[in-house]
Amino acid sequence: MPPTKAMNLRFPDPEQRAAIEAAARQEGVSLQEYILSAAYARATAVEERFLDAFHGSMARSGDAFTEEAGAANPGAEQRTAELEARRELEEQQKRGHAA
Repeated sequence: MPPTKAMNLRFPDPEQRAAIEAAARQEGVSLQEYILSAAYARATAVEERFLDAFHGSMARSGDAFTEEAGAANPGAEQRTAELEARRELEEQQKRGHAA
């Protein structure tokens, strides 16, 4: 396994670098470790927000399907009305093609 390379950390703003170095010293870690930890924390925060939104979406979808459960099993009157509407639509389409 090849030896690991150090991160090449370039900061266009010297004040930014100084602030990050000071924060790393305050935490008692290297600059590289501080930056990697911050990146990891940000990535996991984004992941948590995504998962929270996803679970919320799943819950809303489940609620919607539960509310519409009655519509999935229509009564005889509704089935008759749907069949009649389908017949009328098919007749209109036949007349449209004949013209």
